[in-house]
Amino acid sequence: MPENKAFLPEGLRPCVPLTPALLREALEQNKILEAPADRCDSAGTLHISLGPMEGLIPREEAVAPWISGAERDIARLSLVGKPVCFTVARLEADAKGAPRALLSRRAAQEQAMEYLLGVLEPGVLLTCRVTHMEPFGAFVDIGCGIVAMLPIERISVSRIPHPAARLRVGQKILAAVLSIDRDARRVTLTHRELLGTWMENASRFAPGDTVQGVIRSIRDYGAFVELTPNLSGLADVKEGTAEEDRVSVFIRSIRPERMKIKLQIIQRLPPRLAPTPPRYQITDGRLERWVYSPPGCEKPEIFTDFTACGP
Repeated sequence: MPENKAFLPEGLRPCVPLTPALLREALEQNKILEAPADRCDSAGTLHISLGPMEGLIPREEAVAPWISGAERDIARLSLVGKPVCFTVARLEADAKGAPRALLSRRAAQEQAMEYLLGVLEPGVLLTCRVTHMEPFGAFVDIGCGIVAMLPIERISVSRIPHPAARLRVGQKILAAVLSIDRDARRVTLTHRELLGTWMENASRFAPGDTVQGVIRSIRDYGAFVELTPNLSGLADVKEGTAEEDRVSVFIRSIRPERMKIKLQIIQRLPPRLAPTPPRYQITDGRLERWVYSPPGCEKPEIFTDFTACGP
């Protein structure tokens, strides 16, 4: 699905000066704008930075009521210091005669959800922004502050202990719609299919290479070392190493027919300060069936059939 400029995730909209003329145009044409929330007062009203004009989002207009947790104070308080989208409901003067704009984030979210419900299907790619993370997954903004769930097992093929091992808050990512519940207005996403198949990832390496990796798990029979988010190999356990250690590894063999890469751990490396940005193999279009396994692989096929995910 082409990126829709009207319903971008909050924080990804181009920054433009919100002049009185632009605010009047937005009022007349019901356009969505974006600006930082400076504060939330004791009445729950958000004060929006509009330059010379004051902007206000009343408590009941801050979050669409069908969004999970909309009734909680934190839903508004957490917006302070961040860019928020809104429509212009009214231009008026305050008690002292100073111009001000009454705004609605809720109306912007209603517009965005109506659009998304009309175009989203399993397999459609979206531009998203990570808003926060929990051990079970990442929450991402898919447009105007509408949040979708990206389960931890859908972030990559290689297993990770927490989404923070792969993503960071505020990061722009791509994801595909895994399922959509239109009645509940709930969208679930997947990310791993965009990071490439086993062969696409393995083609970056060759036996005899020494490369970097991360030990994701240690078992009695060896240590699983992640070479890329969608590719891991098995090495003998090396004394003094532990799970989540960054290491250098020697590639002993690559066997596509078994989806196996045999490694040898050389040494521990200093940890990375931040996750490596995703390297996408797919960046647009709509997915129907994605097959991770190499052709002719002796193991059961690993795939995602988006056509079977339902509407």
